[in-house]
Amino acid sequence: MTIDHVDLARVDLNLLVALDALLAERSVTRAAARIGIGQSAMSSALGRLRVTFGDELLTRAPEGMRPTPRAMALAEPVRAALRQIQCLVRREDSFDPATVERIFTVSLPDSVEVLLGPRLLAHLRAEAPGVRLLLRTIDRTRILGELDADQVDLGIGLFSEGQAHHKTRLLYRDRYVCLFNPACVGLDAPISLEDYLRFPHVLTSLRGTAHGVVDDALAKLGLRRSLAVTTPSFVAVPFLVRDAPVITTMHARVAHFFAGTLGLSVSPAPVALDDVAVAMLWHASYDADPAHAWLRRTLLRLAAELKNPDQSGQNSAINPVPTTTTISESGRPSRA
Repeated sequence: MTIDHVDLARVDLNLLVALDALLAERSVTRAAARIGIGQSAMSSALGRLRVTFGDELLTRAPEGMRPTPRAMALAEPVRAALRQIQCLVRREDSFDPATVERIFTVSLPDSVEVLLGPRLLAHLRAEAPGVRLLLRTIDRTRILGELDADQVDLGIGLFSEGQAHHKTRLLYRDRYVCLFNPACVGLDAPISLEDYLRFPHVLTSLRGTAHGVVDDALAKLGLRRSLAVTTPSFVAVPFLVRDAPVITTMHARVAHFFAGTLGLSVSPAPVALDDVAVAMLWHASYDADPAHAWLRRTLLRLAAELKNPDQSGQNSAINPVPTTTTISESGRPSRA
C-alpha cells in the first residue's frame, strides 16, 4: 500500500497513543494518567479522535465508558502500529540483556512457577539483572483481555481459545499421575482403580468448581470418586496429601518434584487421561519487541532443560514446537 504522505501529515499520530490508552482504560481520567497528560487534554484528544474517525468511539455507560463497534475494530490495528513504532525507536540492534531495564508481567499457575520460576530468576540475576518480574496467578477467563489491554506481557498455562493476534508456543507436554503418602493410605505404586476410588481425593480447581478431568474420565466408565478438598493452589496440595489418607492427581513434573521433597509416592493414574500442553501466550504486537522475544527464547531454553519423568522412572528431554500465529495447542483447564 502506497503511503500518502500529504494525507498522513494532516493526522496527529499522537492521537493514536491517546486512543490506545482510552481503549485500554475506558476512562478519560485513567487514560490521561496512563500517558502523563491532564484530563482536559485527554478530553480534547477524544474530541479530535471522534472527528478524525467520524465515530463516537467511546460512549458513557454505567460501568464507565463503552467502546463502539468502530472503536473495537480499531483497537488491534492501532496497538500493532504503536508497537511497531516503539520497536523502531528502541533500535532492536542495540538490545543487550545485560543492560536493559524492563519489568515483565507474567501470569501463570503456581505449579509452573515452582518448576520454572527459580530457574528463570537465577538466569535473570546472572544475565539480565535489570529485568524484573511481576508474577501473577493466571485467570484463564481473563488472560486474553489482559493481553489485549497490555496488562500482562506473557501468559503460561493451558490455552485452547484465542484470536489471530494471540500467539502461542509450546513449552512442554506433561501427563497426569497420582500423588499420595504411602504411610497414610497403606498403598504402594502402582495403585489400582479400586484403591484409587476407595480413598477420597484432593482436587485443584482454579475456577473453584468441584469437577475436573478425572471426573470426566470416570464418568465414561460409569464411576465416581469422592472429594475431600477442593483448592485453587497446586502448591498446597502436596502438603494436604502428606498428612492425610487422600490421593491427588496432578501433572507429573510437579508431582515428582514434591514427591522427592516431601517423601511422597507417585503412581500412574489408573484411568485414561489426556496429556496436557503447557504453552506461552502473548499478543502479536510483541513479536518484534527484542526484550520480549529474548524472554520467550529464555523460557523455551529453560523449559527444554526440564526433565519429563516417564512411567519407567527414566527421563526424557522436551522438544519445543515452532511458533504458531493462533492458539494451536488445545488444553483443558488444569483441574484434576
